[in-house]
Amino acid sequence: MDTNSKVSESYLRKLATQNRRLAKRFWAGRLSAANLDKLIHLTRTLGLSVSTGEILYIDGNWYVTHAGLLRIALRQRCLGIRTALQERQSDSAANRWVFWATVYKSRASRGFVGYGDADPSNVSPLVRGAEMRIAETRAVNRALRKAYGIGLCCVEELGSFSAPPKPPVVPPQANGHLGSNGSSNGQPRLRDQLCLLIRQYNLDPTLVKAYAADSCGTETLREASRDLVESFIAQLAASAKKDRDALVCKLNSYARHVEAKP
Repeated sequence: MDTNSKVSESYLRKLATQNRRLAKRFWAGRLSAANLDKLIHLTRTLGLSVSTGEILYIDGNWYVTHAGLLRIALRQRCLGIRTALQERQSDSAANRWVFWATVYKSRASRGFVGYGDADPSNVSPLVRGAEMRIAETRAVNRALRKAYGIGLCCVEELGSFSAPPKPPVVPPQANGHLGSNGSSNGQPRLRDQLCLLIRQYNLDPTLVKAYAADSCGTETLREASRDLVESFIAQLAASAKKDRDALVCKLNSYARHVEAKP
C-alpha cells in the first residue's frame, strides 16, 4: 500500500537519495544492489527515513521501527489508537504481559486489532523490567501494520533482539575474538545492536566508536573481543536510558581525541 499520498514527489526523491547515502555509510559492505533497490522502493512507498531510525537493516533484511509506524499513522491522519491489558492472559508474578491494540483510521473505521506479548524470555536483557511497555508497543505495532498494509516486520518484534544472545561458536584458534564483532552462529551482529542504540538515542556514531574503543582498552573497536563489545553495549544502553544528557556530555569529551587522529 502506498502511504505517501500526502507527501510530495520531490520530497520522496530527496529522501530516497539521503537514505541511499546513509545506508551505504551505516551498513558498508553488507548491502547488495538488490537491498539498496528495495530501500528505495520502501522509501517511495512508505516515506521512512534512515537518519531518524524509522527503518533499519538487520541481518540482510529491512525492518520498520515503532517510530516509523507512528510517522505513517500521523501522515495518514490516524484518528486514534486504543490499548488494553489482557488481564486473564497476563501474569504479573512471572512478569508476563499481553495487550491488545485497536487502530482507528477514521470515524467510520471499525478498527484494526493487534496483540502483543512480552516476558523475560522474549525481551532483551537491556530492557528487563519494562516487559509491560514492550508488550503494549508490540500490540500497537501489529495493529498499525494491519491498518496501513505494512508488510515489513517491526524491529521491536524481532526475536534476535528480544531474546538473550547465545554464546558464539568460536574456532579453536580464535581465542574468543571475532574480527568485526560479528556472529558465527546466526545471532545478531553486535554492530547492528550498536547501530540500533545510536539510532534510538540519536547519538554521534563516531564518538560512540571512540568511547567504545576506550572502554574496551583497544586502539579501535574492531580489535575488541565480542565479550568486551557486548559488555560495552549493555553499559551504553543503561547509561542512555538513565541519563542521555550525561551520556552525550561523556561522548563529547572524546571529540578532541577523534579530531586529533590523522
